[in-house]
Amino acid sequence: MTRTRSVSPKSIEACEDKRSDQRLLHKWTRYSSAKLEEVEETLLSALRKPFESVFVEIGQCVGTNDKIRTVALNRESDNIPVLLLHGLGAGVGLWVLNLDAIAEHRPMYAIDILGFGRSSHPKYDPDPIAAERQFVASIEAWRQAVGLEKMYILGHSMGGYLACSYSLTHPERVAGLILADPWGFMETPARIKRKYWVRILYRTARKMNFYPLTVVRMAGPTASWILSRRRTDITSRFEAIVPDGRIVADYLHLVNAQKPSGETGFCAIQKNFGWPINPMLRRVDQIEPTIPMTFIYGSESWIDFEAGKVTKEKRPGSHVEVKIIDQASHNLYADFPEIFNQHVNDACATYDKRTLASNKAVELTEE
Repeated sequence: MTRTRSVSPKSIEACEDKRSDQRLLHKWTRYSSAKLEEVEETLLSALRKPFESVFVEIGQCVGTNDKIRTVALNRESDNIPVLLLHGLGAGVGLWVLNLDAIAEHRPMYAIDILGFGRSSHPKYDPDPIAAERQFVASIEAWRQAVGLEKMYILGHSMGGYLACSYSLTHPERVAGLILADPWGFMETPARIKRKYWVRILYRTARKMNFYPLTVVRMAGPTASWILSRRRTDITSRFEAIVPDGRIVADYLHLVNAQKPSGETGFCAIQKNFGWPINPMLRRVDQIEPTIPMTFIYGSESWIDFEAGKVTKEKRPGSHVEVKIIDQASHNLYADFPEIFNQHVNDACATYDKRTLASNKAVELTEE
């Protein structure tokens, strides 16, 4: 039986207005899904290993028909896989300096977090607890769809925060955490709390729907040119594999030129221009003690690496390591990819040994 639903003229007009607004946004920002696909393919073509590039359907997770952009390497390996979660305003393409090396010994999956890159862009709940749960639910729905039993999670910046949040909710699915310059651990500094003008400016920005990457969309057709000159700290790192320096700038522009979605989710869980509403240090001791953790920081990053040391103190019976890459910035995975990749692989190898020892202990107990 086919059911029909009556739609009022006002509803039709609203839909048409929404599509018109979307077309105007895309026209000004020069966003093109085809162009983003082309630029991403150019970046990924630098990989030496064969890879799979797919959209994983996760159904009605946050939106009505969500899909998560996924790049996978070495799926045939029997070792515990590793999932890569990027930071705010990034996507799978920026892991291109790391994918081959990390996939050397195990299955490797890199995704565009729901609301970012080429994944679906649903509307996140404005409530901080609800929004964080939605991020976590989308990762879990992706895991179920792909069919992974357990995984290591490597999260950079915002991705590190979400990796920890996921571990709190689904500890049985996490074999280990690798947190690269993770955002969201520390409390808002007292000096920020005391500045009344910061709170006023922040509330005004929220009322005006001014998101962290609004400036990229406002720059419109000049955004790529500006990024190529203002963000050489990122674009220059890929020159060895992508001769055309504008490719990375184009990628950064296009992944952020779309209507904000993941940004709205991020804005729900932060306050005062980038400080977490529910800092992870308040909860890190609640993460399953058997889950090992490795922090990797850049010595020149704006992220406070004291969080790693405090976590070690809060988890005395757990495996917690803190690594610092000298002269590396927040984009440490691109600044010194060889050192970063080695730290990641060393952590995974250590976790493998711990898992093997744990499995043998269980077998002996059962006998």
